[in-house]
Amino acid sequence: MGVPAGASPTERPPQLWSLASMRTLARTTRSTVAGVSRVMRLVWDTHPRLTLGLALVTLAQSVVPALQVWLSAQLIDAVELALRTGAAEAGVRTIILLAAVQFAAGAFASLMQTLANIWQQLLQERMAIRVQTMLMEHANTLDLAHFESPKFYDQLQQAQAQSAYRPVQMVSQTFSLARTVIVFGSMIGLLLGLGWIVALITLLSPIPSFIATSRYGWQGFQLMRRQSPARRLMNYLTTLLTTDTYNKEVKIFGLGEYFTERYTGLATDYYEQNRKLLVRRYMIGFLWGSLTTLATSATFLYVALLAVAGRVSLGSLTLFVQAATSVQQNFQGLLTGLQSMYEHNLYLDTIFELLETEPAIQAPEHPVPVARAFSRGVEFRDVTYTYPNADEPTICNLSFTIAPDETVALVGRNGAGKTTIVKLLARLYDPDEGQVLIDGRDVREHDPLELRAQIGVIFQDYAQYQLTARENVGVGRLELAGDAAEIASAAGKGGAAPVIEKLPQGYDTMLGKWFDGGAQLSGGEWQKVALSRAFMRDAQILILDEPTSALDAQAEYDLFARIKELTLGKMAMFISHRFSTVRMADKILVLEHGRLIEEGGHAELMLRGGRYAELFELQASSYR
Repeated sequence: MGVPAGASPTERPPQLWSLASMRTLARTTRSTVAGVSRVMRLVWDTHPRLTLGLALVTLAQSVVPALQVWLSAQLIDAVELALRTGAAEAGVRTIILLAAVQFAAGAFASLMQTLANIWQQLLQERMAIRVQTMLMEHANTLDLAHFESPKFYDQLQQAQAQSAYRPVQMVSQTFSLARTVIVFGSMIGLLLGLGWIVALITLLSPIPSFIATSRYGWQGFQLMRRQSPARRLMNYLTTLLTTDTYNKEVKIFGLGEYFTERYTGLATDYYEQNRKLLVRRYMIGFLWGSLTTLATSATFLYVALLAVAGRVSLGSLTLFVQAATSVQQNFQGLLTGLQSMYEHNLYLDTIFELLETEPAIQAPEHPVPVARAFSRGVEFRDVTYTYPNADEPTICNLSFTIAPDETVALVGRNGAGKTTIVKLLARLYDPDEGQVLIDGRDVREHDPLELRAQIGVIFQDYAQYQLTARENVGVGRLELAGDAAEIASAAGKGGAAPVIEKLPQGYDTMLGKWFDGGAQLSGGEWQKVALSRAFMRDAQILILDEPTSALDAQAEYDLFARIKELTLGKMAMFISHRFSTVRMADKILVLEHGRLIEEGGHAELMLRGGRYAELFELQASSYR
């Protein structure tokens, strides 16, 4: 990868002129070459013809510089000869011919550069789309745990930020380096006519500047990695003030100035860190680059003195000076290009690291088909699960069963593990200990996608898709997303049909305010749409996590008055803090600190006078 072997991501690279640093430089070079090969395959697969075209026009430009330098020398010598011999007519013909060839070479170079710019921009656009698609597709395969990790979000944001331009830039730079090598070699050939010492001095003068640039390129990459959490927080603060989700509360609580000041403080610190590195990098580059300027001036002086002494012609003066300048520029360009490719490789490693991340939850090699229909139901057998970095398990030694056609309610305080049970059942997590069984088979024996197809769920933090009402319901079962009758049926079950039918374009109305013509719904109306999405699935298990939290009392009563009808032939599990809802369940599971402390029907639990009865009476007393 981009970080040299044996070096931590945060340490500064060694001084490049030591023996150890030479080994590091060799490893870095090998890593960069490997990175170029990897990116080249990616870009080639994106669009072979554009990639080949960019390579050809870039390399075609390499023949022009040496030709132009030689033509300039010949033109000056032709003018001098015509003036010295008085053969004006012959001289003019030669001069016109040379000028025409020089124009043709310049026009050819300009055309090649124009084509290179067009094809690079087109390739860059195609590449940005492809890499972003790859990131989206790969993110879709990763576990829920990845999306609950700040480190993953930092990595994802870095990858998205670099995907738009770095791959194509790296490939384009590779082609440019090949062109530079050809130009460099041709100019060295011209310059050797003046003497090998001049060629050597001209060649070596850019090296110190390259060393300085290498060190600061590494530091810039490490600074970017350290700043990633701050950049993500800055983006989040911007989102708070620029999206409708937060706007009402921001205005009511007067948070706009507070969030703006938080952003400004972070941005100022971010700017200062970058400013210090930027100033140091370019000032040091300027100082070392002065050696190159000095070498160019000394070469010009040396050749000028030779011309005055009559040892070279004026045309040769032009040729050697331009060749010396070109050698320095191209050699410096070669070193800078290598350094830039190394930096690109460091940044692009983030993309490939993300794409190489493997989900922990995967389908077994030979998955067992999910039964249709369930005959034994669901069983949690001594299940324990602890969230990453948590000190205590969220659920501990949990055991219970849900029979086919049974409706079960989960009751407990926030943090008791209710939603975690839902996620384990849907295999969004795998238990640390114990088993989650469906029809007697561990859920890990099934393909997760096939398993989840049998589960219809609405979470408390359900999604509000800024799409049409039809799509908001239809995404619950994509294969029937175009079936108007199925969508209308699901909307009727979830209570969303009356809401949608009164919208300006009915089911074709855009929901939300992010796009033109969108209709904003109330919280209860959004929840009915989300419920309808869950009912859209032909699922054997229906899970409702706080399904009525945003519904009014009448809507809640209507929903649960029909719950038996709606879940006929299905297992149903719902989480609710409303005991008027909970009491309708066939079985109630009472959780405390991740453990099952009571189990039974409403009447049975009330007779026991335990924790459930205490909570029920506590809530009922507030209505008396």
